[in-house]
Amino acid sequence: MQQVLILGTHWLAEEIFDLISEIPGYQATAFVENLDRSRCERTIEGLPVVWVDDIGPLADTHKAICGISTTHRWRYVEQVAAMGIRFATLVHPTARVSRRAVLGAGCFVGPCSVVSAHAVIGEHVFMNRGVLIGHHTRLSDYVTVQPGANIAGLVEIGARTYVGMHAAILERLRIGESCVIGAGSVVTRDVPDRVQVCGVPARIVKRNIEGK
Repeated sequence: MQQVLILGTHWLAEEIFDLISEIPGYQATAFVENLDRSRCERTIEGLPVVWVDDIGPLADTHKAICGISTTHRWRYVEQVAAMGIRFATLVHPTARVSRRAVLGAGCFVGPCSVVSAHAVIGEHVFMNRGVLIGHHTRLSDYVTVQPGANIAGLVEIGARTYVGMHAAILERLRIGESCVIGAGSVVTRDVPDRVQVCGVPARIVKRNIEGK
């Protein structure tokens, strides 16, 4: 049984705890906080909340998963990685991941999601419930894909981009780094770095952003 630390102490972290309980071979044993030490004075789901600076001794026995959906989670992940903690790659048993797909360290594939053949998923990518990832699609590190989003085949999405709930991205498109794809948007053309797009079809509504 692999013991898992959940990075984060808010609502999504609690959901991740619930989902881990359904993944054979993994057991969540603690939540980890890095901003407000007072949160370590309580428990979540009966588990302790540990201050991030105190987890180093657990490096030999535990792996971590980040329970935060913001694309800025890379800072927290790097802080923990520097302490020698390795990261689990977790796939809910109701998800379908092709044997020909590649998942990086720290990825989370939520319930009823599909990762198709020859997809390449970078490190610490978070795929929420009911996400569809097409064949030969590439998601770079720290991408977030929210529930019901549908990303077609042969798409490339840059690092730290956030794809909102029920967004759709058509085939063979390139989405830049640190972008936000608004909920329910339909992307029909390439998207440059660091922009927010919304609507049907999706159009740029904000520039010079850094993910979400």
